Order: sequence, then C-alpha cells, then structure tokens
Amino acid sequence: MQCRLHDLTAIGTGAALAIVLGLVCKALPLPRLPYGGSITLESIPILYVAFWRGWRPGVQAGILCGLLQLLLDAHIYHPIQVILDYPLAFGLLGLSALLPMQIPGIILGAFLRYLSHVTSGIVFFGAYAPEGTSTWAYSMAYNATYIVPDAIIAAILVPALLKQTRRLSQPKKAKPTDSEKPTG
Repeated sequence: MQCRLHDLTAIGTGAALAIVLGLVCKALPLPRLPYGGSITLESIPILYVAFWRGWRPGVQAGILCGLLQLLLDAHIYHPIQVILDYPLAFGLLGLSALLPMQIPGIILGAFLRYLSHVTSGIVFFGAYAPEGTSTWAYSMAYNATYIVPDAIIAAILVPALLKQTRRLSQPKKAKPTDSEKPTG
C-alpha cells in the first residue's frame, strides 16, 4: 500500500511540476509556434517519474499532465487531436523507462511523443502546410522544432537529477562515537 501511495504522490507531483514548468516557460520570451508547440521542459518531470518510479507511473504522470493541459491551455481543432496531442503524446513519454539506459530511453520517449504530434499534424494540420510542401514533411519539421530541443535538454537534466536523487537517498554513515573510536 505504501509503495502505491509513493507512486501516486510522484505521479501527481510530476504532472503538477510539468504544468508549472510549461507555464513558466510560456511566460519567458521563448519563440512559440503559431498552432501550438514550444520549448517548455514539461517532459523533464514526466521522464524523471518514469525512471525513478517505473514506466507505469511515468505513463500515468504523462496522461495526467496532458489532461491538465487540456483544462488550462489547449489548442483544439478536432476531437481526435485532443487525444493525440495531449494525454497520448505525454503518456508515451513514460514508456522511456522500458529501456534500462536513461539516454536511449529519453530518446525513445521523445520519439514516441514526436510520432503522436506528427500524426496529429498530418491528419489535422495538413491544410496549413505551405503550397508545394508535403503534409508529412511539414508536420515532421514543425514538430521537430520543439521536440528535439526538449529531448536534448531532458537528456542532460534527467540523468543529473536522478543521480542527485540516488546520492541523497543513500543512507549516511554514522560517525563513530568516542567509545567506538579505536584507541592506540
């Protein structure tokens, strides 16, 4: 029971932190794309939860983050896009923990999120592609402009955060008392 409580706490905290990071980044003078998408660092807490607590809590934190985004700042153009761009895209980040190594796992999670956004772009945003540009190429390029930088930043920060977490969670060695010190 206590393990599940820890998972639920990590899921809620990770999703909330992802939303807060997204809001902070949106308040900064970073470039934003016209139909949604920008560098927001929202993936970092989700990836952290996935590697710290496991892929299931990571997926759940991502889905919760996507649902919260729907409530707070969604760009909705079609009902199916609601699923592809929000809970599914961020939930897929949690699958990163299926790989034992963090950097390849982060790349996997970012790639799966990218595929979800690209699919949405092909299906729902193809009309915005410049004349003479294929829908596929437009969606792939559009989504890469913010997914790739997010993934690079996550590949640097998430392993560092996990390393710090492991260091802080190690039991501290007790200092010997005067009676335990060797005499001689």
